[in-house]
Amino acid sequence: MRRALQLTVVIACIAAAFYFQIPQLVDEDQNKVLKKPPYPASERALNLHQQLAIVDLHADSLLWGRDLLERGLYGQVDIPRLADGNVALQVFSMPTKTPRGVNVESNDNKSDNVFWLALAERWPIRTWNSLTERALYQARRLHQFASGSQGGFVVIESSADLSRYLERRRSNGRLTAGLLSIEGAHALDGKLENLDVLYRAGYRMMSPSHFFDNGFGGSSAGVHKTGLTEKGREWVRQMEARHMIVDLANASAKTIDDVLAMATRPVVVSHTGVKGTCDNNRNLSDDQIRAVAAKGGLIGIGYWDTATCGTDARAIVRAMRYVSDRVGAEHVALGSDFDGAVTVPFDTTGLAEITDAMLEAGYSEPEIRMIMGENALKFLAANLPEK
Repeated sequence: MRRALQLTVVIACIAAAFYFQIPQLVDEDQNKVLKKPPYPASERALNLHQQLAIVDLHADSLLWGRDLLERGLYGQVDIPRLADGNVALQVFSMPTKTPRGVNVESNDNKSDNVFWLALAERWPIRTWNSLTERALYQARRLHQFASGSQGGFVVIESSADLSRYLERRRSNGRLTAGLLSIEGAHALDGKLENLDVLYRAGYRMMSPSHFFDNGFGGSSAGVHKTGLTEKGREWVRQMEARHMIVDLANASAKTIDDVLAMATRPVVVSHTGVKGTCDNNRNLSDDQIRAVAAKGGLIGIGYWDTATCGTDARAIVRAMRYVSDRVGAEHVALGSDFDGAVTVPFDTTGLAEITDAMLEAGYSEPEIRMIMGENALKFLAANLPEK
């Protein structure tokens, strides 16, 4: 009897460790920051930074189960730190499935890291085997954060929402906002009708693929790196009909070409690097940069080493300069990939380091305002649903 009781206690302790410690340990391990705050910057950069309306096109912070209303001691984004970093709008993206041993060269869809994260973080049972339900669960969480923020954080779903929010922010610069996005149309569970389900939940941006090829299109890190399928072409048409923004981050070269050949609306590449400064399978070629810009699109430059081949703000700005020298500063934006299982130079309170590096690189103040947020705000105002 005593031995059975001891065994029960041991099992209970292991279960408690799994449910309460493992998620935090995984989060801390996957989302490292090279330097801890506070982050230094020149007086000129700090003064200019406080005048900006900053927009970041990609963070995966919802994935990790943190209470984003609380200031975290680990990870890279939460609502208090967004306010400290002067971030006006953060796009929160949901990766609904990622493969084990993920890399930028070749991944299949046979494993599912997010399933194990869902177990550890005690997501609802319905999320365990439905990617659509995973996305719906995280959308509800973001709206709950907004409800609990006492007006300090809002979720943007339309150009009218954006206009009202920016008017409020003019008198309170610590207000911040979020917009929902999805990494990979496999989140639809193979059913195009689920696009309406996710639209009603507040999602306004989606990419065709993430780290593996799927029934809609190929991934730059997939096995076959295919182009759009027929279902994928219909997905593009239905995205455009709803004024949902097509995101080409992680898409294969063939899928990028196929989307741009048929798109009638501008697209984004929410988080990326460029081959001109960091040549790998994940990053955009010069031809792709020009094609996205020709559609009136935005290219969000990421902060991690696969995107920039560097570990500081200068490497980020080097990629920005490469894009703006070819297609103009009006097509460049921020696309951190914060909390995307990447190591970054700073958390979201350290964005003044980018402002400083842009000044050092010779960007004018109007160009800095554009890249740090005005380009993205203009794009969203023009391309989100009106109401």
